[in-house]
Amino acid sequence: MAVRKPLYETGGNLREMDTTMVAQIVDQAVYQYSLSPSVALSVVSSSGSLSAITDTRKSAGAQSTSATAFPGEGTTQEPQTVTVTYDKVTETRTAGTPTSDTGKTWPVYYNSSGQIQAMDLADVKDTFLHPAIDLLASGSTGTQQGGTYHVSTSASVSGSTEVSGSSTPIFTDTRADTGAYSAGSIPETQDQPTTITNYYLQRITGSQITYTEPYFLDGSNNIKEYTTAAFDSLLQEWMQYTAVSSSDGYSLSYNIGSSGSGNTRGSGMADTILNGSGNYQTRQVNNDDYRAQEFPNGSATTAATYYLRIHKS
Repeated sequence: MAVRKPLYETGGNLREMDTTMVAQIVDQAVYQYSLSPSVALSVVSSSGSLSAITDTRKSAGAQSTSATAFPGEGTTQEPQTVTVTYDKVTETRTAGTPTSDTGKTWPVYYNSSGQIQAMDLADVKDTFLHPAIDLLASGSTGTQQGGTYHVSTSASVSGSTEVSGSSTPIFTDTRADTGAYSAGSIPETQDQPTTITNYYLQRITGSQITYTEPYFLDGSNNIKEYTTAAFDSLLQEWMQYTAVSSSDGYSLSYNIGSSGSGNTRGSGMADTILNGSGNYQTRQVNNDDYRAQEFPNGSATTAATYYLRIHKS
């Protein structure tokens, strides 16, 4: 197995492809994968297969009352922590059954003896499939990662498609809306959140590549040029299969969490929360109705940051 230089025709002669031409085929393999990814993510309402992540925020404590005097701060409930779980991403893996290697399935090259020989599957992995998977599994989010996913704070991203189709965030960071609480309204509704940031799952759009079709051996050992459709189909089948079922360390998977294996994709999803110990407020309604309540306060701090990661294994 090795990286080969497939043969193509120019001026009536068979020539070896250069590295640029081979790289174009690798990019086309990525594009073919992008048209129908075999490792796909979807947005669901709950119980997604990827790990759950949590948004936390503060809410007011319950009010305290007295008929004779304001309840002391020490006896008034402290602000509480509200936790909302997000498990909205599911991974689906569909390998399919690719075309078998007959010994003449793949492009031909000149071997060390100068003879024309068909690439075997190991050669194809080294020359096309594995370099394409390496591109897909990188931390970048350009067209060479077509068909893979990233997280964005915008529902509309150039070069990507929002996965839910309805601008449904996979995570929402909220905090207590301190401006919504008023002593004159005690008892205030305890949980009064405001949305800080929504995070959306995006799928990267691939880019069609113009490349030179290589040559292959037909059943009668005649040297022929692949049609674009035939070679594209081979690339797509084997990219789909490799991404799901590789036994060589080139299968793809995704994970979400504050830590994990692989390259991070897009924006980190920050869970922020106010760090105050409580804003003690009082209200006297009449001579025998004294009320107190502690509202959320403080500065915003980051409790956790979650990332979508793509992992090659």
